[in-house]
Amino acid sequence: MLQYVAYPAWISPLVIPGLPIRWYSMMYLVAFGITYILFVRQRNKGLIDCSNDDTYTLFLYVIAGLILGARLFSTLFYDGSLYYWKHPWLIFWPFSNGRFVGLPGMSYHGGLVGSVVGALLFARKFRMNFLDIADTMVAGIPLGYTFGRLGNFINGELWGRVSTVSWAMVFPNAPPFSTNYEWVRNIADSIGMQYAAGAMVNLPRHPSQLYEALFEGVLLWVFLWFFIRKRSRFKGYTLSWYLIGYGLSRFVIEYLREPDANLGFIISGGARTEPIALFLSPLNISMGQLLSFAMIVAGVVFLLVGNRRKPMEVKKNQAKKKKRN
Repeated sequence: MLQYVAYPAWISPLVIPGLPIRWYSMMYLVAFGITYILFVRQRNKGLIDCSNDDTYTLFLYVIAGLILGARLFSTLFYDGSLYYWKHPWLIFWPFSNGRFVGLPGMSYHGGLVGSVVGALLFARKFRMNFLDIADTMVAGIPLGYTFGRLGNFINGELWGRVSTVSWAMVFPNAPPFSTNYEWVRNIADSIGMQYAAGAMVNLPRHPSQLYEALFEGVLLWVFLWFFIRKRSRFKGYTLSWYLIGYGLSRFVIEYLREPDANLGFIISGGARTEPIALFLSPLNISMGQLLSFAMIVAGVVFLLVGNRRKPMEVKKNQAKKKKRN
């Protein structure tokens, strides 16, 4: 009996066969739509003073920043080569070998940076408080993000590390391994996978896209929407917990997700000969973990600063009331 799951053969990355429209792109639209709906719902309850026209403009700024940041980080930092540094005009070129391929490769952390820049520019131009915008936006973002990770799963990309758990999945596009390696034979034997001597085998992996959709998406949204948002103590409170929650979830799940082959481990605490497809040491740190750790630190700093500023703001408000009286 096989002790792994085959990737569903009926799943296709194309919405309509023959047309260059992918479910991943559609999932981005769904994610934007859900985030917009949740933002408007909060706005209608008076949690932020933002007109309809300003809301449209805000999302235009944020989405533009997200796409720019996600693509720039992916090509300039995650690519692992200097190709796009030498050919910057190809960063946003959606064709390859005469075919329309869109913009494959988008970095979440780059999208976050781009979104922040977009929101800051909007806040400055329209004289709104950035933290009010950020708190309202991040309360809905994780639910939208869920669909982005489902899009990755449908695309059969960003797979996890090799595993022998019963729900581990064989992704058709994942690189196979040579059975000349002892560790490959041992794993194949343990799960009942047949192979010929010296053959290449595609081993099952963690469906890390689904882990991320659950923990960084659904559960983080429930946490922020139903617990943090309603107990906000200061401006930036929800944003702080979003940074901590996402950063912590992503940091842990990165141990189950295979790092980009062209980057490998940014910090190799284990043996440098260890294959990146296996989790062998918690000291092997990926680029995603470094950036997620930075998010955690930023969130903690925001919490500490916000908690210190709150008593000062209360005293100022009390002083103003006394002067009025």
